[in-house]
Amino acid sequence: MPVQHRHTSDEIELSVIVPLFNEQQSLVELAERTGEALAGSTSFELIFVDDGSSDQSWREIKKVTESYSWARGIRMQRNYGKSTALQTGFEQARGAYIATMDADLQDDPFEISAMLQQLKERQLDLVSGWKKVRHDPVRKTVPSRFFNKVTALFTGIDLNDFNCGLKVYRREVIEHIHLYGELHRYIPFLAKLEGYDRIEEKVVKHHARKYGETKFGFSRFMHGFLDLLTLLFVNRYLQRPMHFFGTLGFLLLFVGGIINGYLTIEKLFYGAVLGDRPLLLFGVMLMVLGAQIFSIGFLGELIQKRNEKQQKPNVKDVI
Repeated sequence: MPVQHRHTSDEIELSVIVPLFNEQQSLVELAERTGEALAGSTSFELIFVDDGSSDQSWREIKKVTESYSWARGIRMQRNYGKSTALQTGFEQARGAYIATMDADLQDDPFEISAMLQQLKERQLDLVSGWKKVRHDPVRKTVPSRFFNKVTALFTGIDLNDFNCGLKVYRREVIEHIHLYGELHRYIPFLAKLEGYDRIEEKVVKHHARKYGETKFGFSRFMHGFLDLLTLLFVNRYLQRPMHFFGTLGFLLLFVGGIINGYLTIEKLFYGAVLGDRPLLLFGVMLMVLGAQIFSIGFLGELIQKRNEKQQKPNVKDVI
């Protein structure tokens, strides 16, 4: 029998968002398990975000929404990616707290209540799941460990599993971040950048994939690292582009100046022939490149100053 849990929108405490792509076999079972895990303990809604599936996932979502009053479905026009699907779910969520999990049945919905309790009791901004014991192939677990170590090092956030889909947030957190590309991997870092740095981890159960195949691939791994570099650069230099481009441009100008100065001395005092010297071309190239990069930094500063009035910082308290 379906677990019925009727409520009005203003009574919803928790929104559970499940982005998915071609997961038709797991959706009914996932809805049943979520209902069993949460019904009676909190008011909730389950939001499936179909990211342009080419199988019968939307048909299964419609079945779920017809059976459960707390289930909703969102269908994207095409496959935009997990980050966009999550962002769409965030914008449609009505709960005071937000939980996310994957649709492949590897995340356990029975973990959500304990994570929500941890969030409340410790007054946290975000609780992230940690799949300490994983049931994935080595080709997925080894790159994931490396990815997590590097991400923790560069972001300064002590988490063991950034990519775990099972997370619980205060609503305020998701209202101040925007996901695109592969940024769903870095939600804790995005939250920290906005000042929501009360982040903890909880060990969660991880199940072996029951249906279908993993969508993990080398391209997604590389895209994730490129997004990390973008985030780090934007965070450190968006407000001060000259600090990066100006420094790099000055160093290139300086090295090119030394090289060309040395060649000038050789020409003036020793009569050296410079026309066939590769070092001359290298020195000139460094100076031209340095001037161009320095100019990029200068233009970046002008654009930043022009846009300063349009930026609205997140104010924490007013008394």
